[in-house]
Amino acid sequence: MGVLKVIEVLSNSSKSWEDATRKAVIEASKSVKNIRSVYIQDQSATVKNGEVDEFRVNIKITFEVN
Repeated sequence: MGVLKVIEVLSNSSKSWEDATRKAVIEASKSVKNIRSVYIQDQSATVKNGEVDEFRVNIKITFEVN
């Protein structure tokens, strides 16, 4: 049986929510090993001049602790 831990990560992207999620996982992978899953807790976007300017995600990353 393994021990799992969950951390909350905020990320943003000018392209999409998917890109923001990928960026969060890539950045978290630099210091967290054995990532098992990602849960998108919240999505939002900012608007500038009538168009979506930035996509934001609040995700939970689950990883196994050795």
